[in-house]
Amino acid sequence: MSCGSPLLTPEQRSNLLQPLIKEKGWKITPGRDAIQKEFKFEDFNEAFGFMTRIALKADKMNHHPEWFNVYNKVDITLSSHDVQGISERDVKLATFIEKCFK
Repeated sequence: MSCGSPLLTPEQRSNLLQPLIKEKGWKITPGRDAIQKEFKFEDFNEAFGFMTRIALKADKMNHHPEWFNVYNKVDITLSSHDVQGISERDVKLATFIEKCFK
């Protein structure tokens, strides 16, 4: 049972996903329908604060990222597991993540 958004249509991929890829540096994850980006910070505290802001929003959305953190780097992968691919929720969370990164 899907509790979120359906997979992005080809038109949505063009209109919603491409700006994240072309303008913000997100990449399609090889071998799966997901988007990924690595973020780099001054130090661990800054990276952890970034993750905390995202965690609070993700929990409210009931849409949790896959992520990996080492010191000042945070690698984030977004995909909607309930539909096994990229949905509008991934785009919304990626857009929020970009706002947190500024």
